[in-house]
Amino acid sequence: MMNWNELEFEFNATGGENLRRYYKNGVWSEAEYTTSEYIPVHMCSACLNYGLQAFEGIKAFRGVDGKVRIFRPYANAVRMAAGARKLCLPMVSNDEFVEACVDIVRRNIEFLPPYESQAALYLRPVLFGTSPRLTVRPSSEAGFCLFATPVGPYFKDGIRPINAIVNRNQDRSAPLGTGDVKVGGNYASSMLSYEEAHEMGYSAVLYTESVEHRYIEECGAANFIAIKGDRYITPKSPSILPSITNDSLMQLAEDKGFTVEQRPVDVAELPTFEECGACGTGAIITPLGSVFDPESGEKIHYGDEVGAVLLDLYKSLQDIQYGRVPDIHNWCVEVE
Repeated sequence: MMNWNELEFEFNATGGENLRRYYKNGVWSEAEYTTSEYIPVHMCSACLNYGLQAFEGIKAFRGVDGKVRIFRPYANAVRMAAGARKLCLPMVSNDEFVEACVDIVRRNIEFLPPYESQAALYLRPVLFGTSPRLTVRPSSEAGFCLFATPVGPYFKDGIRPINAIVNRNQDRSAPLGTGDVKVGGNYASSMLSYEEAHEMGYSAVLYTESVEHRYIEECGAANFIAIKGDRYITPKSPSILPSITNDSLMQLAEDKGFTVEQRPVDVAELPTFEECGACGTGAIITPLGSVFDPESGEKIHYGDEVGAVLLDLYKSLQDIQYGRVPDIHNWCVEVE
């Protein structure tokens, strides 16, 4: 029996079932189920040798009403399909993707944390090229895997601000590259800068675009967001991943009367913002307590507590996920 209140936001082994499908000779196989946590792949496979891999992150919640909801899986299906196109990988249909999510939640329902724990069941779909490739070319065969793991809340003791540092020395992604799709290589390129920031005492890296190193791109592995008066501001760039969490927050901000601005955001604007944060599936919103810019030597402070606007948006999104308010945008898929 799991201690739901002690769950970390990490992979937690359960022994539950995961789903596998394989693409060969132009068709996808039927779903297979296994409790194994390992996938046999060829040592020369395209995913291992050339990074032909895409993934998604989705959460399922047990609501205050006892219902089980998966948050916006169709949006994840669309985003994974975009990644598959860029990597020249075959992709299951959107309906098949969502049906697989529902299926895996059902098969792992005993590992879905209770509502009182404020934890969730994290779903990780992975798409990968399996053809042996010694030369650089697309993979004609592929695998699709979907597993579930219970995860605790990102902030165990309540949402707290972290400190970030601007990095102009390493680019997360390139214009017209793969920054706008969720592929492993984008995250691999951030490891060194994250470790360097961590050694300097910072919890997150604020990346700039790779041409002028002037405009903010992403904050770590998440989208950057800022509040200035009645405006919700977030960077727009072809090399930024379209965050489903950010898309949801933008809609909620509009619902609350904010003007949403998706535009280039200059690093020089940081001192003018009242609240800043990063947003993604894991934490929803991670507020920034301060941002240090090594180029100017300036450290901008936003406070030791989460700002009122970001906290309200955080709670509003959680209210939908846990069924505490009506899902007026039809974001959730219920699992019967």
